[in-house]
Amino acid sequence: MTGPILVVDDEPANLALLRQILSPHYPLVFARTGSEALAAATKHHPALILLDIEMPDMDGYTVCRKLKQDPVTESIPVIFVTSLAASGDETAGFEAGAVDYLVKPVSPPVVLARVRTHLSLVSAKQLAQSYNDAIYMLGEASEFKDTDTGTHIWRMAAYSSALAAASGWDRDACLQLELAAPMHDIGKLAIPDDILHKPAKLDAHEWVVMQTHSTVGYKILSKSAAPLLQMAATIAYCHHEKWDGSGYPRGLAGQDIPEMARIVAIADVFDALTTKRPYKEVWPLDQVMRTLQDSAGSHFEPRLVEHFVNILPAILAIKEEWASRDFP
Repeated sequence: MTGPILVVDDEPANLALLRQILSPHYPLVFARTGSEALAAATKHHPALILLDIEMPDMDGYTVCRKLKQDPVTESIPVIFVTSLAASGDETAGFEAGAVDYLVKPVSPPVVLARVRTHLSLVSAKQLAQSYNDAIYMLGEASEFKDTDTGTHIWRMAAYSSALAAASGWDRDACLQLELAAPMHDIGKLAIPDDILHKPAKLDAHEWVVMQTHSTVGYKILSKSAAPLLQMAATIAYCHHEKWDGSGYPRGLAGQDIPEMARIVAIADVFDALTTKRPYKEVWPLDQVMRTLQDSAGSHFEPRLVEHFVNILPAILAIKEEWASRDFP
């Protein structure tokens, strides 16, 4: 909980009752009109608003709609507290943006339970956002090290998600893959710049050093038990394995390579071939697709290559969408 609870009601007795119920547990601020409620929400950034519907200057529905239209207050959950219990009124409240209803006369245990539940949801949402922010920052960290790849990590993540969907993954799993995939090269943070940015083919020693980024990435990411970071660790470790067993670091083959890494491998190579790098120019699309298809059964799983070919229009749309974005 990052702010107080804002309690809005034009009746002093109702404010006093809610104060009695909530003040032992939460910091509170109060308002008696809709105008005061809007001002208090902007000033105090409450974690939750308990809002009466019938007020003299503007009703609760109007207040709620105004809150949801303001970027500063739109994310604050609103619970209506009202004597109006008809289903039609409830529908109007939810359409205005409320998350719940409390019916007067309020029951102290019910008030506390509803408030506790919605504050928990707010905390969970804030934690999830912080978690996702950390994931993006890890991806950005690897991209700053390997600046020549530009927006590679974000494009290939979108390609990976699209290929996963075509392969039968559900929506949540695809979204998780799209968050995990950008960290596939986090281990490059440990690779010396003269190797990472060499504008020519690596010699044998340099290639051995470069290959260590898979293991380093795995060691970094596997320290967390979070499912998303475990997925990212597996991808970092295995996205250079090949279907025929000739990849690295462990020489895995076929179904022993986790599907998530098999998917990312195709997305990674497609993006590398269709963008300029220090050591190569952009390949023509027909040459790229011919290379992917020729590598089915050796580098890539044939089934996934077939899916990728089938969704090529969607892949190209993703590529075009990223190309149209402005970056500093």
